[in-house]
Amino acid sequence: MDRVEAEAIYDAGREAVVEVLLRMDAQIQVLTARVARQDERIAQLERRLNRSSRNSSIPSSADPPAVAPKRGKDASGRKQGAQPGHEGRGRPLLPAWAVDEVIDYWPERCDCGHAFVVDERVAVGEPVRWQVEELPVISVKVTEHRCHRVCCPGCGKRRRAELPSEVAQSAFGPHFQAAVATLSVRNRISRRDVVECCEQLFSSRISTGTVDGILDRAAQALAEPHADLLGALRGSSAVNMDETGWRTAGERRALWGIFDRHHAYLQVAPDRHENHAKELLADTKAIVTSDRWWAYAHLPLARRQLCWAHLKRDFAAHTEGLAAEKEFGEQGLALCERVFWAWEIFQNTNDRAELKLTIRRCQREFKPIISRYASKRARNKYCRGMARNLLKAWPALWTFATHPGVEPTNNHAERALRSTV
Repeated sequence: MDRVEAEAIYDAGREAVVEVLLRMDAQIQVLTARVARQDERIAQLERRLNRSSRNSSIPSSADPPAVAPKRGKDASGRKQGAQPGHEGRGRPLLPAWAVDEVIDYWPERCDCGHAFVVDERVAVGEPVRWQVEELPVISVKVTEHRCHRVCCPGCGKRRRAELPSEVAQSAFGPHFQAAVATLSVRNRISRRDVVECCEQLFSSRISTGTVDGILDRAAQALAEPHADLLGALRGSSAVNMDETGWRTAGERRALWGIFDRHHAYLQVAPDRHENHAKELLADTKAIVTSDRWWAYAHLPLARRQLCWAHLKRDFAAHTEGLAAEKEFGEQGLALCERVFWAWEIFQNTNDRAELKLTIRRCQREFKPIISRYASKRARNKYCRGMARNLLKAWPALWTFATHPGVEPTNNHAERALRSTV
């Protein structure tokens, strides 16, 4: 509106001015509400951009370059590695019976100028030993199987010998196929790189199609041991479980894993739905350590342990908020510090009674605090959901204090999945 339009409205009288002011006030209120919504959205987007492995569940490998690397909790300022005065730990020598070849060296001349002859090579004391480990020349061993024909003296027909079934199924032996499966599956090498490795390391002729065929046969051979492994895990008293994104032939999938101290079971599923967790766990009575993903919500709270490392990252994300959300995050980080310190003391003393006592104190002190942020007050808008979720799953936070073999974090499963991904 320019000056001429404003004067025209003023000259039109009081009612016209009041009507224009009311209309402008309504527009201002609409714009103010829009700006408030945009400010809130901008703040949420900025927090998403600032997400890292320290305040979310994304792996450290996905951190942007600007994120400083994690340091140890007891940073001393000293350089990495052994410090002055540290007793070195040399590589131990193998016993004599484990050595394949011995090469002796004798001194040729003394500092005084005397040249030693062969008859003077009489050892004094023990020799200085130095062992070098080397690979032999690796090349595939080619075995030709010949099926001969003979003529029957009775009927005159020719008869040819048949290859044994274990030989006829592949042009490669079991050891070679095991090496290909290890390179491709365990070490995540592409089909083309497996072909190149086999050519360079083993001097073998192989194609990408042959690699696929070997992997198919390996999968069939391992189907029964794979099922036995899952059964062993279901019979464990405590397991760790996690899932992550996966791709198969360019399609999005989910990689599920169940782990205990001695076994690891991995399975690729279409998604991260609850049905897959139920199928994998079946009727197990094990205590399951996991994050707060909803797919594990069907488990009884008495048989769950929520990961405190995940909680710490979630609390760290809340500390980046404002007002009540920031307070909630700080209170949560203080609780995490108490829990981790109690667990570290227990690992050194193995005094479970003291651990239980410390955890009960934490429960009595922090449950009212968490409850305060779960209320319907407007200031709790951004922390109310997590607070209520923690109260709902409260018993599953403390299982590690009373059950041997259960840890407060799911780090064991995360590390195992990370190496696969």
